[in-house]
Amino acid sequence: MSIAATIVVALIALLHLWFLILEMFLWDRPAGRRAFGLTAEFATQSKVLAANQGLYNGFLAAGLCWGLWLGSRGTDVKLFFLGCVLVAGLFGGLTASRKILWIQALPALIGLLLVALS
Repeated sequence: MSIAATIVVALIALLHLWFLILEMFLWDRPAGRRAFGLTAEFATQSKVLAANQGLYNGFLAAGLCWGLWLGSRGTDVKLFFLGCVLVAGLFGGLTASRKILWIQALPALIGLLLVALS
């Protein structure tokens, strides 16, 4: 796998670890509310749902890290988890916020192309 593909996959994994932290631990704190544009009341009411969503982002990060750890033998793992990230990003971008298309879906698409072409 190319260095560019490895870097992009690692950055996407780190991004999803950051999502885990924001959604599981900072959702109702100023940093989390600012990141997602939430009111304090909504953040409090949706905290459990956000933690669940954060856990899923952690699974995506874990899968990408697993693929990186496997090296060249992990290409299929990386493609699978990047595909999951892409689908999640497209769904979120179409249903929640267009910003998700740029933050989650586009990097996943770039990662998929780089891994597939390397």
